[in-house]
Amino acid sequence: MAQIKVENLLTENLTNPVGVGIIQPQLSWQLNSPKRKVMQTAYEIRVGENISTLEKGKKLQWNSGKITSDQSVHVMYNGAALQSGKKYFWQVRIWDNEGKSSAWSAPAFFQMALLNNNEWKAKWIAPGYIEDSVLRPSPMFRKQFNASKKIKSATVYITAHGLYEAQINGKRVGDAYFTPGWTSYNKRLQYQVYDVTDLIKRGGNVIGVTLGSGWYRGHLAWENNKNIYGKDISLLLQFEIVYADGSKQTILSDESWKCSTGSIISSSIYNGETIDARKNKAGWEMPGYDDTKWNGVKVENFSYGNLVATYNEPAKKHETFKPIKVITTPKGEKVIDFGQNLVGWVMLHVKGNAGDTVVIQHAEVLDKAGNFYTENLRAAKATSTYILNGNGDEFFEPHFTYYGFRYIKIEGIKGDPNPDDFTAVAIYADMKETGTFITSNPLVNQLQHNIQWGQKGNFLDVPTDCPQRDERLGWTGDAQVFSRTAAFNMGVYNFFEKWMKDVAADQLPDGSVPFVIPNVLGLKSAGSAGWSDVATIIPWNMYLAYGDKKILDDQYNSMKAWVEYMHKKSINNLWNTGFNFGDWLFYRPDDDNDGRAAVTDKYLIAQCFYAHSTQLLMNAANVLGKTEDVSFYSGLLKKIKDAFIKEYMTPNGRLVSSTQTAYVLALNFDMLPENLRVQAAERLAENIKSYNFHLTTGFLGTPYLCHVLTRFGYDSIAYKLLLQETYPSWLYPVKMGATTIWERWDGEKPDGTFENPGMNSFNHYAYGAIGDWMYRKMVGLDTYEDGVGYKHIKIKPHIGGGFSFASASLITYYGKLSNSWKIEGDKIIMDIEIPANTSATIFVPAKNGTTIWEGDLPVSDSKDLEIISQKGGYMVINAGSGHYHFTSQLK
Repeated sequence: MAQIKVENLLTENLTNPVGVGIIQPQLSWQLNSPKRKVMQTAYEIRVGENISTLEKGKKLQWNSGKITSDQSVHVMYNGAALQSGKKYFWQVRIWDNEGKSSAWSAPAFFQMALLNNNEWKAKWIAPGYIEDSVLRPSPMFRKQFNASKKIKSATVYITAHGLYEAQINGKRVGDAYFTPGWTSYNKRLQYQVYDVTDLIKRGGNVIGVTLGSGWYRGHLAWENNKNIYGKDISLLLQFEIVYADGSKQTILSDESWKCSTGSIISSSIYNGETIDARKNKAGWEMPGYDDTKWNGVKVENFSYGNLVATYNEPAKKHETFKPIKVITTPKGEKVIDFGQNLVGWVMLHVKGNAGDTVVIQHAEVLDKAGNFYTENLRAAKATSTYILNGNGDEFFEPHFTYYGFRYIKIEGIKGDPNPDDFTAVAIYADMKETGTFITSNPLVNQLQHNIQWGQKGNFLDVPTDCPQRDERLGWTGDAQVFSRTAAFNMGVYNFFEKWMKDVAADQLPDGSVPFVIPNVLGLKSAGSAGWSDVATIIPWNMYLAYGDKKILDDQYNSMKAWVEYMHKKSINNLWNTGFNFGDWLFYRPDDDNDGRAAVTDKYLIAQCFYAHSTQLLMNAANVLGKTEDVSFYSGLLKKIKDAFIKEYMTPNGRLVSSTQTAYVLALNFDMLPENLRVQAAERLAENIKSYNFHLTTGFLGTPYLCHVLTRFGYDSIAYKLLLQETYPSWLYPVKMGATTIWERWDGEKPDGTFENPGMNSFNHYAYGAIGDWMYRKMVGLDTYEDGVGYKHIKIKPHIGGGFSFASASLITYYGKLSNSWKIEGDKIIMDIEIPANTSATIFVPAKNGTTIWEGDLPVSDSKDLEIISQKGGYMVINAGSGHYHFTSQLK
């Protein structure tokens, strides 16, 4: 038996996806071997239409032959043209660096979407009745059909103007929620593809679809902003059955469908949902139901040109929470505490009489007195209302809304609520959890928990700023500062690739990027530094984290357009015009009598990001072989930095804004001459000391703060900032009981009162960007740019802060990467796992001149390791894949 196995086959980063809309999908796999230093030297892929022909190697769609290459991720399909709707199976085998071949992997599959929009034969249909324009009850569409023969396969393609839930014969189609997802609908409207073979039967069948207004025509943003994409609510559905004899049947949304309303009498993203169970039409989704009194439908002449197959993972149900406490507040309110600020909804079992009404409101916090607090939700009602039908045990949950909450207030239930009747469920995009991080400090562990839950709550379908108030928008600044942190905690490549296509789609004609994507604010020009830079920062971060240059290729024109916007707005290479948010929510004491507020010049910030985006554009151009752009933007970058020095720096290297953010950005983006960087880092360190080791940075300075300190040798200060427990700091909210990241450093003040309710979210992930430093510097898991996506791994932990251990792991496309370090007396022990088909450069902390052991041998005697150097408190070692156990002397 071969020792090496090929496992975890992915198509377009997904396991066995249905609905692939890319004509040359990318294939990835992992090598699994107990041996060290395992590398792939060649591979062979075969693709076929069924498993039997695949395994016989006959009638293949593609046989790559033996390809000499170590590439095992993002390998592009290069066989015969793939066909719409077809399912394909594939296998791969590899040869290792000892010349041995693996067995063929177990087969994986992918099923194609509709590759040409002219293949849509279905018609857009809308309710045939006059809608209630105020409540907008959810329409229900119904179609009965007969499947006359033995069924081989059945596939349904669905999208909507609004949100949809579909059923076949009373069973839910798929387990996704908030489909078709949120995109720039007029330009990119996703559809989903489902294999529903198990849901239909020979004979009579029924398709039922319920719609909600959702993001398409519901309220979004402020000032009664609704109907952004249209006033209609419509369905497009195409159902294709293949029979065992090879014949086909197609059921289409068309004039023959019926439509009515039911129990969902109103539904709104911000305000919540009202369900009246007395209006439920029992059995409507089953064959034999009498729909003669239902209305017909109206055929709409909508475009098919904006339809795109779904690329990212949809929102699904995940963790559930039972009440940890039932509270009667000082005001007498009945409140349930679920112990975690989450995003989703509450599932309720209840009994009562017909017409009894249960009202559930949602909140993140209780006020200082212990009462239910919803002021920070602003105009969002965030309320579920359930009207009973009186038929015994009834079950309620929303369909087309979601809430950000830890607490619920219940009205309409007699006596105290029974905790067993309530279950909170978290809903977020179905991304795989990839990163773990744990230390010897419980507060830092809680901080990591809060970072993860801030991400889950705001990655429902687009990266939102907050999930609870009348906002929940895809703010670009928040997303870019958090993107690298996000890529550790979860597999976010598809999530961000989908959203970045909307960034490009909604990019304005002048090249500027709106503050929120999708652009529901109607902005005509919107070039704010640190926000619009999402166009360059996220593609580059995704390339670093996942190693796929396709996102750079796809987004390159968008990246370039943004840099050119700044270029055109600049005078003598200085961008100092227009609106900027600046270092959003920086430190501002309430009674600032001595100038402690850390105000950073907005145009200094803008110039730094102008340089940074130009650098990233150059990087992308270099990767993509665009040599002319590399040359041009290299010259421009020098001019941008020269203009910065002339405008914002004294001859001695002092910046016009003496804030942490000013020095952090100038240092992180290399704005200063090399000979003046050390003194600038000293000024930064002194500034932090002057605030008694507190940070004063806002959204734009915070992500880079500890990185800059570590880069210039101030690890001890970085650790003091991380471990600071008083406001402003990362651990202050943790000490105050937070279970997610707050929008403000002092969302709840030390005296228990709250910040301005006009802007005070308790689930806002931006400041969670410290996670990136914890993972890449504290534990030291990083990737080199000559082997992005963790092909060439860097492991360089920075020990300090009084931690006795810290551990992190990351599921890369190659497999599990991990490092765990612990201090025992004057020794440090490091346990490392490096995935197959990668290499690592490991920095083992060590006192110069001491012997470092790996297992039972000195490193110098190990045939598996290569010593590069010993300097700066580290021994630098090259290693291949495998498990390693290092012991070294620290003192």
